[in-house]
Amino acid sequence: MSVKLNVLLTTLLVGCALSVVNARYQARHLLIELERLQQHARQLDIDWDQLQLDQSRLAKNERIEQIARSQLEMAPLSPARTQYLTEGAP
Repeated sequence: MSVKLNVLLTTLLVGCALSVVNARYQARHLLIELERLQQHARQLDIDWDQLQLDQSRLAKNERIEQIARSQLEMAPLSPARTQYLTEGAP
């Protein structure tokens, strides 16, 4: 009877040991995945900040005016070039 009990307890002990090893492996694997995702989130934050900086730089009035003059060949409005339309009486 004690031999059967020893075999049973040894089997349970080996099973528990394998379970602990598996749990530690899974925990290590999840920790590595968490660190990878945190690094990815930091990179996305950096990219977002860069995009906001680019957007604010590109939306400045001076840049828009310079592009309008050089690429679109637009000129500022002057009173000499302004035409006023009046609505005629019916």
